[in-house]
Amino acid sequence: MEELELIVASVKQEMDAAIKHLEHAFQKIRAGRASTSMVQDVMVEYYGAPTPLSQVANVSVVDAMTLSIQPWDRTALGAISKGIVNSNLGFAPSNNGDVIIINVPPLTEERRRELARQAKGETDQTKVTIRNARQEGNKELKRLDGVAEDLIKGVEKDIQDLTDAYVKKADEHLKVKEAEILKV
Repeated sequence: MEELELIVASVKQEMDAAIKHLEHAFQKIRAGRASTSMVQDVMVEYYGAPTPLSQVANVSVVDAMTLSIQPWDRTALGAISKGIVNSNLGFAPSNNGDVIIINVPPLTEERRRELARQAKGETDQTKVTIRNARQEGNKELKRLDGVAEDLIKGVEKDIQDLTDAYVKKADEHLKVKEAEILKV
């Protein structure tokens, strides 16, 4: 019985991780407003080592369309600008010698649709991960010896219910993100 509960807990944990990954991916997809999460994954070549932007500078939101990046070491300004350009975020950083300013351009209708497709792709990938977790859980159940078949069928149903709930949760996240992206 304990093995069955362990399998269900493992499947649930994998599904939780998939949803967390989706939420993280959605933070990177901008929805027209400036956010510090837009540049959180930018890597900067700092003293010869790739370093996350958050470890070399303070990133803040000035207004709805502007980010300000204040490096702790002014010699890193060029490396930060280069890291932002190389990250393919579509931003053109401007450097005034003290801070880097990023003006977030308004989204065009075409770009909004492209971002909505990207969000849908992330959601589809999350659903695949959720279904793979279900499949792995069911395989683990089949490997168990000496467990009554009706118990295994009950646990399979529980795993399927979890799968349905997490797929629904992923779809709800997508609905919210699409509304946020497509709102002008």
